[in-house]
Amino acid sequence: MPRKKTPRVDSVIELPVLARRDTVLFPHMVAQLFVRREASLKAIEEAVARQSAIMVVARRDVKSTEVAPEDLYTVGTEGAIGRVLKMPDGTTSVWVQGQRRLRIASFIQTAPHLRVNVVPIAEPCEPSLQAEALRRAVLALFEKVVKLSSNIQEETFIAAMNADEPGWLADLVASSLEIGIPQRQEILETIPAEERLQKVSIFLAKELDVLELQSKIHSKVQEEVDKSQREFFLREQLKAIQKELGEVDAQTREINEFRKKITASGMPKAVAKKANDEVQRLATMPAASPEVAVIRSYLDWLTVLPWTKSTKDKLDIKQAAKILDQNHYGLAKAKERILEYMSVRKLSAGKLRSPILCFVGAPGVGKTSLGMSIAEALGRRFVRISLGGIRDEAEIRGHRRTYVGALPGRIVQGMRNAGTVNPIFMLDEIDKVGADFRGDPSSALLEVLDPEQNHSFSDHYLDAPYDLSKVMFITTANVLDPVLPALRDRMEVLELPGYTEEEKLRIAQQFLVPKQLKEHALLDGQLQFSEGALRRIIREYTREAGVRNLEREIGSICRKVARLVAEGGSPPRSVTVQSLSKYLGPQKFFWGIAEEKDEVGVATGVARTEMGGDVLEVEVTLMDGKGSLTLTGQLGEVMRESAQAALSFARSRADELKAKSHVFDKTDIHIHVPEGAVPKDGPSAGVTIATALISALTGRSVSKDVAMTGEITLRGRVLPVGGLKEKILAAHRAGIKTFVMPKKNAKDLVDIPWPVRRELNFVFAERMDDVLAAALLDRAG
Repeated sequence: MPRKKTPRVDSVIELPVLARRDTVLFPHMVAQLFVRREASLKAIEEAVARQSAIMVVARRDVKSTEVAPEDLYTVGTEGAIGRVLKMPDGTTSVWVQGQRRLRIASFIQTAPHLRVNVVPIAEPCEPSLQAEALRRAVLALFEKVVKLSSNIQEETFIAAMNADEPGWLADLVASSLEIGIPQRQEILETIPAEERLQKVSIFLAKELDVLELQSKIHSKVQEEVDKSQREFFLREQLKAIQKELGEVDAQTREINEFRKKITASGMPKAVAKKANDEVQRLATMPAASPEVAVIRSYLDWLTVLPWTKSTKDKLDIKQAAKILDQNHYGLAKAKERILEYMSVRKLSAGKLRSPILCFVGAPGVGKTSLGMSIAEALGRRFVRISLGGIRDEAEIRGHRRTYVGALPGRIVQGMRNAGTVNPIFMLDEIDKVGADFRGDPSSALLEVLDPEQNHSFSDHYLDAPYDLSKVMFITTANVLDPVLPALRDRMEVLELPGYTEEEKLRIAQQFLVPKQLKEHALLDGQLQFSEGALRRIIREYTREAGVRNLEREIGSICRKVARLVAEGGSPPRSVTVQSLSKYLGPQKFFWGIAEEKDEVGVATGVARTEMGGDVLEVEVTLMDGKGSLTLTGQLGEVMRESAQAALSFARSRADELKAKSHVFDKTDIHIHVPEGAVPKDGPSAGVTIATALISALTGRSVSKDVAMTGEITLRGRVLPVGGLKEKILAAHRAGIKTFVMPKKNAKDLVDIPWPVRRELNFVFAERMDDVLAAALLDRAG
């Protein structure tokens, strides 16, 4: 067993104090201290004068300028003063070598500097296997730290290897590590060497983890930097080689192409300057930058848009009229308006501003196809976008380039597809545009459809004005009510009414049948439709204002015949009235009189719908009760008020109508409009409700041949209503013979086709008495 070394412990010693805020001096360590405080300088002078040591102790409060006894730690280090030098900045440099640990026993004086009684701390040093194992572990960790750290010299590790005592090694390593004052003081106050080595090993392990992570990060960064520098140098060398060979790299070629496209596009100077600035940015950016793709996409859009390219208008009026008649039957007003525009444009040498038209009509009347025919007649490109269901303003104006995947709006996309600055641009289903928290697309369309503003349309993505003044915009809608009033004011509305039976027959013969035969690969003459068969399809298998369902039914017949041909059977040569049910099944609608017989309390009215027009029956039933009024059939607020007005009129005229006055107090009245699943509203059913009500109260039947429309007042006046053409056509389709209408609507008959006017008897009513005279019979049905 080795002999234990017992250190000598001296008695109490009196020493001056050098308080430090940023230094913990360890035994056997040499440190250079810079002193500025007057009290610290006096303590050093005293120690030098007496050739004694000085106690170096750390401060707890590093912010305070004055040193109080309670600010000092109780354990410090005895230091031997070496060289003392005054520095140019006014500080004094003092070299101090640590001797041994001291503990403050008491304070002797505080001014002009601190003096204390100290007691040396014995440091037991007993060799053991655990101490040796700890020493080796600390040395191994310290070696790794020295290799990774740039702040610890290799000579420090050599000194650590030659430290023959565990405590000395712990102090040396602790003084070299970048740890805080409290941690250093903790090691200084730890007296047993083994415990001190354990704490030092913990600090070493933490420092090693930090240094390894730092080294890993640095390696990755350096690798990326080296890779980027290597790529840069290689690219520069490649450019130099290509320059010598007369070749151009891909990026430079792309830049040159963009510059040529900008020059050739004919874009305005301001837009060209913006585009050239973006090209310059692209030229100076590294190829790997994510901004490159954004700029390239933006320049693609700017250069591919038509800025000056246009098509020459065909202004042959007769030829245009021929094209419109070939493609569409009827629609006289719309055709006339287009021909007028072409005529004025021809006379004004192309200086006429393009109109903004709005085609309003039921589905299937030919709104979209008419726009295509207009483009053909004018010799312009045709572009169509559907606005149905759009709720985001960015669909019209586009997204700003700051968003990932940003694109221009549909207007600019349509212009790109057109490839010219003067296409026919159709905005389909403008009445189906919605609005939510993302904005109102209808408001964005105000600028597009305003001739005073659209010469400098602003798209968020382009961020540059674009001229839409040469574009002829055509919008379509089924009804105008949902359209924003300000937007409606910017458009010239052309109503496309529903077709009469004769018009549908001619359309089927001239357009639909040949088209369906061609689409189903049936040769000319292989299948014919008789006029009677087409009339029956129109009457009994379709009920619409347009011809879409009619075309669908004709196509269904053609498919069945085509199957027979494909199977090698003997297909029919013609489709007759008798063979229709074989192809289309039983009839779907009953054509003819709206009511089969004259009835009490039932009157026939007409309504305008999105499908054109339709007939509706109003039923009134009287029951014993307390005089209440019940309204059913999913009636809107306006229609309910019309029913109240009709009841008030009937009560006020009870004597003249020969209705008992007490009947209103003891009878419940139920007014019902069939097809309860369909919402109904509007004031035009007022006279119909009043007629059915008075018929029920007086017991007089309503003629089944009579249909009516008009708004009623409390005094019995009949006011004009809208949508008269659709209503009259619906009555004609239903086989009505007499049509009662407000006298002030007589002017609207000019829009009714002559065959319909010839077959209907029109009664012009100013007051409710005129309606009752035409509709009520003298007897019950």
